[in-house]
Amino acid sequence: MLEVLKTLWNMLPSTLMIVAPILIAATGGMICERAGVVNIALEGLMGIGAMTAATTHYFLENTIPFSIPLAFILAALAGCLFSLIHAFASITLRADQVISGTGINLLSNGLTVFFCQLLFRMDRTQNFQMGIKAWFWGIYPTAWLALAILGLAAFMLYKRPWGLRLRAAGEHPQALASAGVNVIRIRYTAVLISGILAGIAGACIVLTQDIQYTVNSINGKGFIALAAVSFGRWLPLGILGSSFLFGASSALAVNIVNITALKSMPPELFSAMPYFITLITLVIFSGKDYAPRAAGQPYDKGKS
Repeated sequence: MLEVLKTLWNMLPSTLMIVAPILIAATGGMICERAGVVNIALEGLMGIGAMTAATTHYFLENTIPFSIPLAFILAALAGCLFSLIHAFASITLRADQVISGTGINLLSNGLTVFFCQLLFRMDRTQNFQMGIKAWFWGIYPTAWLALAILGLAAFMLYKRPWGLRLRAAGEHPQALASAGVNVIRIRYTAVLISGILAGIAGACIVLTQDIQYTVNSINGKGFIALAAVSFGRWLPLGILGSSFLFGASSALAVNIVNITALKSMPPELFSAMPYFITLITLVIFSGKDYAPRAAGQPYDKGKS
């Protein structure tokens, strides 16, 4: 028992490292869906952000001392730029939001490999020498960044007029429009914010958990973030708990070899655990009426 507790305590830094990008992406997904736009594209936007961050850091790490902050900024900008495609398709053209997001996921896979081939002559980036190190009690700074982003999002959603308007855009956009608020602008802003946060989340993954970007760097974490939004009932504290659950299960899959009592079990079982938990939570909450009422529905000015 003591061995298990010690292993779980030692897992804390790696758990928080894995939780951070899921929580950041889930926060963006929550904001987007609260405004009425489902962002299936989180996975692809994280991939764009991860590739941008890895490339930036690789070329600049020996040139300037602040290559990591710059990598985060450019990853956020890349995520914002590509989320504009989803915003235009789903809001202006009123296309199916799931299809639009899926298209961006496919586009991301192709473009990241294309640019890696163009810049590095292979389907991945070159290795960079050093990513983000753990500090302050062995915890990675990305964990504090994730908590700060979630706290700011909660404050803006529930303590500021902008948050009230954003939530109204996802519940009853026609009523919001009748009050003189530009629903399209609110939804565009929400989608772009989710793109920025997804780009940052991708940068967190590649700069803490890897030494290069590959097509497997994200490995479904964008979809896990979407599941965290659903499991967390579109609430800040809810997505904090669900992100920690998914992150802890992923960390357990990595650290299971250190627990003697579980060494005899197939490691593949624990590697599949995060995705199994994601599937179970989606099944459990698929029929629940927690989602914003207008989520996934195009806004039509002529509708009453």
